[in-house]
Amino acid sequence: MTTGEILRALRAECPIPPQPPPPDAGRVQAWLLGVLPELGHPLDDAALHRLSRGAFARYAGRLYPAATEADLRVLTALFTWFFLVDDACDGPHRLTPEQIRALRNGTLTLLHDGTRLRQTGLTGPLRRLLVLAWREPRRRMPARWRQRFADAVARHLDGTWQEVVHKEAGHRPSVDEYVALRRSTSAAEVSYPLVEFVSGRPLPDPVYHHPLLRQIARTGNDLLSWYNDIASLEGDRVTAGGHNLVLAIETELGVPEAEAVERAAEHWREAMRRFVALRAAVPSFGPALDEAVADHLDGIANAVRGTVDWTFESARYPVSATPPVSGP
Repeated sequence: MTTGEILRALRAECPIPPQPPPPDAGRVQAWLLGVLPELGHPLDDAALHRLSRGAFARYAGRLYPAATEADLRVLTALFTWFFLVDDACDGPHRLTPEQIRALRNGTLTLLHDGTRLRQTGLTGPLRRLLVLAWREPRRRMPARWRQRFADAVARHLDGTWQEVVHKEAGHRPSVDEYVALRRSTSAAEVSYPLVEFVSGRPLPDPVYHHPLLRQIARTGNDLLSWYNDIASLEGDRVTAGGHNLVLAIETELGVPEAEAVERAAEHWREAMRRFVALRAAVPSFGPALDEAVADHLDGIANAVRGTVDWTFESARYPVSATPPVSGP
């Protein structure tokens, strides 16, 4: 089977029901493309085309189907910020480890202190986009939630820094090493607290960090990350320095690409079976919390399924055969 055929087979097997693309995705995407130049992002025709076909508003809407149009703007701006950072940290002209560390420190300063920012790391258009995106979550959400979100961002940027360090050293990770690092480089753990932003019901820390819920979150992270690895294989072979599940399997086992892709797909299937069983084992946390817990678990599931479906809509991946629609 080709990589595209495997991705379609996994999509067909996915037991998580899909969420329809939001009806306001086109308006939100148009808003994003209008506001980025105002924030100083240079958008020539090529950049405009790439961002337009990235379909970030559709992606955010699939993950948070209950979001209002105003909240979808916040989510789309945040998603765009993370994708712009990802692009800056990848490829032949990527940021250095020192620049990524400075970006991380500047980002955390902004998340903790609002608009105050040290004169290092996060500057220019990236800073202005994050200030815009963070304004409403900072206003609406309690301090414990803001800390939880900032902690997730810190883990993500720390993982991104570690991956670039590996690349510069020519270090190709083993499968186990890669899986552990991928849980940080993925932005999945950043997306989970945003469920609470949309619902307005932040979970208490002991519930959010309950061992079973963390295991479900970790498994959901693996599912969306490994699916993305298969979809990104063509580009990652050039730029990732072995940081891709398929490439790590190739390196460790010495198998050809086709077999490594099949093995990665089987890892995905095993994780999905585990994900379904773990969700079924979640106990009641009491009538005051069960609805919020259900929202959280649905959010993790939507992140998995939304990533699967968005992969076929976004021009970031070669499996996308047609451009996404631009309006509702």
